[in-house]
Amino acid sequence: MRRLIAALLILGICGAVAFWFLTAPQMSSAISVPNHDADPVNGERIFLVGGCSSCHAAPGAKGEDKLKLGGGLELNTPFGIFRVPNISPDPKTGIGAWSNRDFLNAMLHGVSPANEHYYPAFPYTSYARMKPADLIDLRAYMKTLPVVSNTVADHDLPFPFSVRRGLGLWKRMFLNGDAAVDLATGDETVRRGQYLVEGPGHCGECHTPRNLIGGPKLDAWLAGAPNPDGEGVIPNITPHAEGLKDWAVSDIVYYLESGFTPEFDSVGGSMVAVQDNMAKLPDEDRQAIAAYLKAVQALPDGFEKPKK
Repeated sequence: MRRLIAALLILGICGAVAFWFLTAPQMSSAISVPNHDADPVNGERIFLVGGCSSCHAAPGAKGEDKLKLGGGLELNTPFGIFRVPNISPDPKTGIGAWSNRDFLNAMLHGVSPANEHYYPAFPYTSYARMKPADLIDLRAYMKTLPVVSNTVADHDLPFPFSVRRGLGLWKRMFLNGDAAVDLATGDETVRRGQYLVEGPGHCGECHTPRNLIGGPKLDAWLAGAPNPDGEGVIPNITPHAEGLKDWAVSDIVYYLESGFTPEFDSVGGSMVAVQDNMAKLPDEDRQAIAAYLKAVQALPDGFEKPKK
């Protein structure tokens, strides 16, 4: 019996040590910062594609107030309540004191300057596909935005989701920076669209269903999902009959620019803010996004339709 207890104790210690190492955040010093002259004009373009203000501005903000990224929005999810942080240039309650290395490590690896995991409610699984130079440009643009002093409360999550360290295992399964889909095309417009949709645009975060532990189901990429904001669903945007099959590239471009569908319906829900940002982009970016959406695999709806 003593030997059995000793063996179990040793196994427990070995398991704890293995867990500690497997779940360790990547040290911020390990990331490479490119030697790049920051371009805040391109940074604004990336900011719009990413829709940063949609989550980080105060709920209901309009006009210039959408550039005040003081955070505070509450996201009520099946895993608990996530509170969106302050990412304004305020050095105390925002990210004004961050270095470029801190910013890159947060965006590409989901790790804070304090070397703690961020929860994937912050869509770094998409941002991991971004070019570091674009992130430096984004950082340069964000430094020009208003300083907002606002301390946001921590998340309200039940056990075991409250244990940040466990996210290290989740990242090993779902965070790698690889393209979501392998497109058999060398078309530059489609490739640009893939970068915008899969990276800064993080469209798959809402339009792709997830498994029980919150990982994206890449075999149902962009095939629609339950609405994370509550009732209803996020639509299928693949070129399937249940998605965008009947939409031409020009229809998608017009929708992103005007907010009107080919049937003259108008954009609604959380897509209102997304479309408002897309309308401010150069037309070539909307063309690229539309070309990509018509090039991905056509898939049936990836979600169970709500019962009427």
